Amino acid sequence: MPIELKTPLPGPKARAAMARDARVLSPSYTRDPEAPVVAERGQGAWIWDVDGNRFLDFAAGIAVCSTGHCHPVVVKAVQEQAARLIHMSGTDFYYQSQVDLAERMAGIVPGAHDKRVFFSNSGAEAIECALKLVRYKTRRSRVISFMGSFHGRTYGAMSLSGSKAIHRKFFSPLVDGVIHVPYPYCYRCPFGQKRSHCSLECLRYITDTVFKRLADPADVAAVFVEAIQGEGGYVDAPLEFLRELRKITLQHGIQLVCDEVQSGMGRTGKMFAFMEAGIEPDVVCMAKGVASGLPLGVTVWQADERDWGPGSHASTFGGNPLACVAALATIDLLEGELMVNASRVGAYIRSELHRLAATHRLIGDVRGRGLMLGAEIVGEDGRKAPEARNAVVTACYRRGLIILGCGENTVRFCPPLVLTEEEAQEGLAVFEQALAEVERA
Repeated sequence: MPIELKTPLPGPKARAAMARDARVLSPSYTRDPEAPVVAERGQGAWIWDVDGNRFLDFAAGIAVCSTGHCHPVVVKAVQEQAARLIHMSGTDFYYQSQVDLAERMAGIVPGAHDKRVFFSNSGAEAIECALKLVRYKTRRSRVISFMGSFHGRTYGAMSLSGSKAIHRKFFSPLVDGVIHVPYPYCYRCPFGQKRSHCSLECLRYITDTVFKRLADPADVAAVFVEAIQGEGGYVDAPLEFLRELRKITLQHGIQLVCDEVQSGMGRTGKMFAFMEAGIEPDVVCMAKGVASGLPLGVTVWQADERDWGPGSHASTFGGNPLACVAALATIDLLEGELMVNASRVGAYIRSELHRLAATHRLIGDVRGRGLMLGAEIVGEDGRKAPEARNAVVTACYRRGLIILGCGENTVRFCPPLVLTEEEAQEGLAVFEQALAEVERA
């Protein structure tokens, strides 16, 4: 089915809904006033708004609707579960779907060692769990995180993040003990090195500066890293960087925490982005696409004798029965065909973005894997062009394509993993028209 716009955007019903929203919803939300969508229903990679306009969705609810909007298998699982049991609180009682999912999660995270699983409600909560866990297990207080990282908006996750100052403004004091280090953003190497050397310089900064001047490695509990930075601009770390970082953490008894909240659950063509490097983290955090739209955060870690005991951490709503069955259905779909589709359609989009980069001056870099791809928008001098990026997003919206920015100046491509090549072609055609419009302005 093609994009179909029946009204000027936003339509009259959408404008009315937005006016009501503005009177009661928190002004802290980050809606784009130039590209507002008031959704009414969704199916697959498509969204219908309240005015009947049909949009092609390249955002998937911020990489959440991994199996597409309202996948019938997920819907059926949720409906059947809702008729049986909606809530029981798995931190005080037991129910089958929670242990079924915990066993499944322990199985999809790489490694032959025993694992433990904690369920929460969001990516930020999954990170908070990991931060408490690594300090408990190691009895160490310091943690290392990366510039450009985004781990969430709760206090621990916010303290770990190094993405945007607005996320921290007026919220100090933050959680103590976090050291931020440069991330291997090879297109704009923080050390001015060529792409082939950038990752080594970032690692040397940890070993030669942090460990010698800021924190003895014996005081460092963990390193938190995104294999592909999400809100930081869809910046993918070189695989050798991840391998060497794992060696450093193992050498010093430091826990490696991989934040797979946005990059996990098949989005890159593998269950987790770090798997491409062949490493086994100590802790893996996930959320977003794990339950196809239901709120669920998951923290999985290597079990050992240092694990915490009863009362150390809990969650009333985490892993509720509806979210658990949705996640089980999601994993079945990912393993059945959708990870393969993400690789195949993602490779097509990536090749087309490279083609567009050769003919459109606005695209400075193309990066990412699977259906987690970024196109960095630049000015004629190669500098970051956030205003042009925003204009591209708006021009796509006006043509019926829902797409999001990330970082300062990147357009992200994170559609549902059910996206077909034909739908990808239609979306890319709109994206190219938007590029051309902004370049003419």
